[in-house]
Amino acid sequence: MRTGIFLGYAGGFIEAAEQVVEFERAGMDIVLVAEAYSFDAISQLGYLAAKTSTIELGTGVVPIYTRTPALLAMTAAGVDYVSNGRFRLGLGTSGPQVVEGFHGVPFDAPLGRTREVVEICRKVWRRERLEYHGKHYQLPLPADRGTGLGKPLKLINHPVRERIPITIASLGPKNVELTAEIAEGWQPVFFLPEKADEVWGDALRAGLARRDPALGPLDVMVSASLAIGDHVDDRLEWAKPQLALYLGGMGARGRNFYHALATRYGYGAAADRIQELYLSGRKQEAIAAVPDDLVRNVSLVGPRGWVKERIAAYAEAGVTTLLVHPLGDAKETLQYVTELVELTR
Repeated sequence: MRTGIFLGYAGGFIEAAEQVVEFERAGMDIVLVAEAYSFDAISQLGYLAAKTSTIELGTGVVPIYTRTPALLAMTAAGVDYVSNGRFRLGLGTSGPQVVEGFHGVPFDAPLGRTREVVEICRKVWRRERLEYHGKHYQLPLPADRGTGLGKPLKLINHPVRERIPITIASLGPKNVELTAEIAEGWQPVFFLPEKADEVWGDALRAGLARRDPALGPLDVMVSASLAIGDHVDDRLEWAKPQLALYLGGMGARGRNFYHALATRYGYGAAADRIQELYLSGRKQEAIAAVPDDLVRNVSLVGPRGWVKERIAAYAEAGVTTLLVHPLGDAKETLQYVTELVELTR
C-alpha cells in the first residue's frame, strides 16, 4: 500500500514543505495540496517540485469550474515538466459555496463537465489540435458565440508524458461510477472500510465494467487522520472540527454531500444534529456533537497494533494509497509518518 500526506491550505506552507523533504527520506510516496478559497495549489506544488526529487506531487483537489479545461491541462503539463514526471492531477467539483460564492461561476452539470474536462485534458497532452464538440465545452468557440476567428490549436510544448494520471474526488453513486470508468485514481473522503462496499460497491463495479484497460487498475486514494501511540485518544478531538465543518457547514440542508455520506454510514441522526448546530452558528456545540466512534472509524488514531489492524481493513476494502492528516506537532508528525510507512511495507 502506498502512503501519502495532505498539506494544509490555511497557512504555514513553507514550514510544511520543509517537512515534505523529511517525509520523502522516510519513504512516503505522494504529497497532495488542496485548493479551496486559499492560496492556489499550483504555485505551492511548483515550490515542492524544486524542494524534492522522488515523491509524487498532486492536487487534492482543484475544482473543474475555476479554470478552463485547456488551462487545467496546460497547468498539469507544466507541473509535470518541472517535477520531471511526478505530477498527478486531482480534480473535483468542490461545491456551490466555493464555486458560486468565491468564483462567481455557476455550479452546474458536474457529471457532464467532469467527463468533458478529462477528455479535453488528454487531447491537450497528446498535442492534438484542440477540436472538441461537447455539450458543455465547444473548442474552438463557434462563430455564433464569438468572433469567428478562433481556430484549433495544439500545445506548443512537448509534455513529459502524454497521459498524466488523473484522480477524481467523488462521493455520490453516479460520480463514483464515472470516476471508476475514466480516471486513474479515485479519492473519496471520510472512508469507512467496513461500509465502503455497501455505499460505493455497485457504483464502482458499474464504472469498472466500462473502464478502458489502458488506464490500469483504479488507484483508491483514501484520506484519514493519523496518530500512532498508546496515549493518543485525545487526538480524536483534534479531528472533530473538520468533520463538523464538512457534515454541518459544507452545504445547505438537503445539499450537503458529506452529510449524505454520514447518513449512509448510519450516522444520520448525529449528522442532522451537527448540521442544525453548525448552520445556527453554534460551531463549538457542533464539534462536540461529532460521535467519537465516527471519528475513530474513519481515522488511524490509536496504538500501533490497532493501526496495523485498521490498515489491513483498508486494504481489504480495496484501498491502494493512504493519504494522512497527522495530528501532532512537527516531531510527532514525522514519527507518525515514519511508523505508517513501516506498517504499510
